[in-house]
Amino acid sequence: MLFAVSATSSLFAANAATLWKKDCAKCHGVDGRADTETGHKRLMNDLTDALFQSKFTDAEATQSIKSGLKDAKGKVIMEAVKGLNDDEIKAMVAYVRSLKK
Repeated sequence: MLFAVSATSSLFAANAATLWKKDCAKCHGVDGRADTETGHKRLMNDLTDALFQSKFTDAEATQSIKSGLKDAKGKVIMEAVKGLNDDEIKAMVAYVRSLKK
């Protein structure tokens, strides 16, 4: 049973890395540092920064992935990631947390 859980966790982690590269890396960068053209334009935060990561909960990260983010004026600063199921979103949140240094 433990092997099955471990294998499933590994599959979710691999899938999250693939989803990250497909859906997130363009803006957040492959390494999460947001050292990209879009990351600079949108003044995105470095997701490897432990202090920044401490400022949001897993529930808030989940909501951001599902619904996107808007600034105080209502301007979209992060598009929602479309087509993910709940397990994939959970894996993505875990992946974001794994970027923390």
